[in-house]
Amino acid sequence: MSFSYCCMAHKWPAGDSTRFYDFKVQTMKVNKLCNTKEIVTINKMFPGPIVYAQEDDRIIVKVTNKTPYNATIHWHGVRQKLSCWFDGPSYITQCPIQAGASFTYEFTLVQQKGTFFWHAHVSWLRATVYGAIVVYPKTEVPYPFEHPYEEHIVILGEYWLRDVVQLEREVLASGGAAPPADAFTINSHPGPNYNCSQNDVYKIDVVPGKTYLLRLINAGLNMENFFAIAYHKLTIVEADAEYTKPFTTDRVMLGPGQTMNVLVTANQPIGKYSMAMGPYMSAQNISFQNISAIAYFQYLGAVPNSISLPAKLPSFNDNLAAKTVMDGLRSLNPVNVPKEIDTELFVTVGLNVNKCRSKTPRNNCRGMNNGTFAASMNNISFVMPTVSILEAYYKKIGGQFTVDFPGAPLRFYDFVNGAPNNAPNNTQAINGTRTKVLKFGSKVQLIFQDTSTVTTENHPIHLHGYSFYVVGYGTGNYNPHTANFNLIDPPYMNTIGVPVGGWAAIRFVADNPGVWFMHCHLEIHQSWGLGAVLIVENGEGELETLPHPPVDLPRC
Repeated sequence: MSFSYCCMAHKWPAGDSTRFYDFKVQTMKVNKLCNTKEIVTINKMFPGPIVYAQEDDRIIVKVTNKTPYNATIHWHGVRQKLSCWFDGPSYITQCPIQAGASFTYEFTLVQQKGTFFWHAHVSWLRATVYGAIVVYPKTEVPYPFEHPYEEHIVILGEYWLRDVVQLEREVLASGGAAPPADAFTINSHPGPNYNCSQNDVYKIDVVPGKTYLLRLINAGLNMENFFAIAYHKLTIVEADAEYTKPFTTDRVMLGPGQTMNVLVTANQPIGKYSMAMGPYMSAQNISFQNISAIAYFQYLGAVPNSISLPAKLPSFNDNLAAKTVMDGLRSLNPVNVPKEIDTELFVTVGLNVNKCRSKTPRNNCRGMNNGTFAASMNNISFVMPTVSILEAYYKKIGGQFTVDFPGAPLRFYDFVNGAPNNAPNNTQAINGTRTKVLKFGSKVQLIFQDTSTVTTENHPIHLHGYSFYVVGYGTGNYNPHTANFNLIDPPYMNTIGVPVGGWAAIRFVADNPGVWFMHCHLEIHQSWGLGAVLIVENGEGELETLPHPPVDLPRC
């Protein structure tokens, strides 16, 4: 059995130990969709190497860049307690690792277990630079559900025939929308619906009657996705690396940056069943890839070349299907949600159209009504600085960022139904590298509100350095008098899909000092400026103070 994204032995690694990994950023040739091209990978593996660990282990990864591109690695969902220097987003916590250079990431998985993933966090390189992180419970600690017969990692991705670094440059220069991916992939395989991909299919061989744990990861760039297995129920037992009450459903929806563990029992007649990944596109008038990626869930004893039974996916704009999944997520046990809130933030998330400033509008102003697309939080489009914000903050280097990110929109209006929409008039964003400073230990409530400028859309918002309780969400404009909150067993997540034309409320205690990026995980929106930075100040003692920077921190 190959060590690819398949099965793990039942020997769990022992806890509190240190695990070393050697990551080389390298290009490799791949042949997909009738085309051969070079892609950037780690260790010439696509998907990249799996990081295996146990709760409370220390991880040390030396990353050496053997490509001409800038590189960084973000450990998505790892809370980086007192290790902000190793979080990985370029120009936020570090300068990129330049061609020929290396940087060693060191962090501890403090009280964390479950399915995470790592990905590049510079330009659009994470299209191919990604891999799973699997963190087991401590020795002798069982899962809170029946132990599965086998586990499999299932990474949803998007594949471009174009060079993605150049593609990002061109899209941003054009002022217009991003082209759809050339294929969806499951563990890098597009499956039989695509050209030249009849044999480019991921497959899980299953034993009738056995139960399997699938660790689902959405590593896609610009698309949210539905996932289903033909004629099989999925039972969600973990979301964003935190246990949930078991919730059984026909399909799940994952936005980029989200992970989910599901149990599947092979309880159907012997056969070959499709595992399907298709689009969830909640925005209006956006072109997207609508061909499903297919993998096989194949019973032992099935006729090998038989046609696989098709999976039923919701239609691409089925907002209710996405909501149903979210409605089912509850923390496994009652949780300690912050009740006395001392810092309240209200943040609009959405798109903008800026006026054309180019002398060649046909080339550079391909957004709505000859404007250029942008995206923002509280109508401020985030601009990356030239040195990392963390370094500028720590070393008191001036001129790189300001501390005036507003705690509420500059003006309130009917965000969902009455947003300005005669682009590019009144649809502009203000550019800035603005941060919001939080006192150590403050209890934060953050309301994300979707707006309808250009279009409403489900935005998967990711907060680095923290997980947060999703205490509420709904459609329309947030109204504190009518909003229903769950303060008993809300899910504890790191990436929340803010509902299309709606809002989401999260709570967390700011107890991890550092500089933490908060952004939409749709890469095009992040490139357009849909992000902001939270700076959490040091607390009192050594365990509340960010250590000094590592000696090999890359220079800009």
